[in-house]
Amino acid sequence: MMKKYFASALIALLTGLNANAQGLLNKSETVFTHQDSLRGSITKERAWWDLKYYHLDIKVNPAEKTITGFNTVRYTVLTENNKMQIDLQEPMNITKVTQNGKDLKFERDGNAFFITLNEKQKVGDTKEIVISFGGKPKEAVRAPWDGGLSWKKDKNGKDFIATSCQGLGASVWWPCKDHMYDEVENMLISVNVPGDLTDVSNGRLQSVKKEKDGTKTFNWYVSNPINNYGVNINIGDYVNFSEVFKGEKGDLDCNYYVLKDNLALAKEHFKDAPKMLKAFEDWFGPYPFYEDSYKLVEVPYLGMEHQSSVTYGNQYKKGYLGRDLSGTGWGLKFDFIIIHESGHEWFANNITYKDIADMWIHESFTNYSESLFIEYYYGKEAGAEYVRGCRKNIQNDKPIIGHYDVNNEGSGDMYPKGANMLHTIRQVINDDAKWKSILRGLNETFYHQTVTSKQIEDYINNHSGVNFNRVYAQYLTTTQIPVLEYMFKNGTLGYHWTNCVSKFDMPVKVKINGEETWLIPTTEWQSIKTANEDRKLEVDKDFYVTSSNIVE
Repeated sequence: MMKKYFASALIALLTGLNANAQGLLNKSETVFTHQDSLRGSITKERAWWDLKYYHLDIKVNPAEKTITGFNTVRYTVLTENNKMQIDLQEPMNITKVTQNGKDLKFERDGNAFFITLNEKQKVGDTKEIVISFGGKPKEAVRAPWDGGLSWKKDKNGKDFIATSCQGLGASVWWPCKDHMYDEVENMLISVNVPGDLTDVSNGRLQSVKKEKDGTKTFNWYVSNPINNYGVNINIGDYVNFSEVFKGEKGDLDCNYYVLKDNLALAKEHFKDAPKMLKAFEDWFGPYPFYEDSYKLVEVPYLGMEHQSSVTYGNQYKKGYLGRDLSGTGWGLKFDFIIIHESGHEWFANNITYKDIADMWIHESFTNYSESLFIEYYYGKEAGAEYVRGCRKNIQNDKPIIGHYDVNNEGSGDMYPKGANMLHTIRQVINDDAKWKSILRGLNETFYHQTVTSKQIEDYINNHSGVNFNRVYAQYLTTTQIPVLEYMFKNGTLGYHWTNCVSKFDMPVKVKINGEETWLIPTTEWQSIKTANEDRKLEVDKDFYVTSSNIVE
């Protein structure tokens, strides 16, 4: 998702994004609450049961801005316990919980509900509870960054409604196990809306039922694991057009839902979607959700990466609302939201962080995917120019990795700085075929899984043959950019890394008086023989580092 991105070009964006740590400059200043721990940790009331299935069955009332309904939760017992945590944020409320038709007691602690189960929860058993709920969910202030429900009108006065809740949590509008580590394996989403509107949600449309009161219920089935914030409802006066993409796994159904007045515009503009699929299947492997299809859905906000239901609000413009965030010109060759948010189908929806502190796994790879899209169609140097151009948006305000177990994300630098870290790692590997195999291998190895930063780091290390641990530490956990400090003297070149983590040892490509070579600096001074006339050193611009010449 486009959160906390690009400082100089979008400073207003950055200031509104970090809802969990507004005004905090570094980790040491952050103060967390009991509610943060309930939201962000794997509590004992979560750990004992494995989520299997949801049936989310809701009625959306635009006139009152309310949602009411039920969520059936199917789970398998891992260890015996009789207390379950379900999350639903104020002012929404759970009104009733049953198991096998019998009422269960529950108590509220802020945004967490603790349900006492009457039946014995035997290890290996699969059971269900049914949660009744309702209320007027938080209205999005500035979706998707300050999210919730967007209750808007289209230009014809029809209701235009959508959800967006990454970070904030899916529990802002429906009751669920609101922690990323445990994805539901499949789910049915039933959405009742006024009869003149259409709901588009995740997965495939199974049926549309006309109700006696004139409303309609849309039933969408998701057959792949899905993270909570990826679940969405989009309600509007939609029309649909479709195509079939001939992909690596066969025919991929692609459906596009747009406001009816935008149909002709969308049919031309959405040609970026199959171009994206072609490029990203080449770089990352097959689209991860063939069974659920690919959808692009117009919404009344900028857009987000909802799984198999990617939302779009970029006003049918190239770039980011008509701007090139790289400043190179390449950013106007594509619709930023189509490419970026769809790239998340691989990095966010296929490979998902277990803890939002590791959000870089989503955003660094997906930001980097923009340059890979450019590279696929316009060449390697064009892609490199794009990712280098995005460096101007880096703040170096705080570390990219946040605090664990308290629902805390790190710096918005996870976008441009994270992408440049990956671009730098690619230079060190110095083998494009191997780099592509790593990107594809990540999506194959961690297919439909939730992961930690360490798992991704270790995979790159093991499959590149290079230990990048100090590189990760440098770029993900500090705000310092390494400086290659060097000095020419008496026919020698002395050099070392400074402004870096202990024992930083990343190789770097340089030119010495125009001749390309590799150095393997450490934090200790080293030297090599050079010609007496050698006085110029240039660091390869694809490495995200700086340099400093010490002149005596």
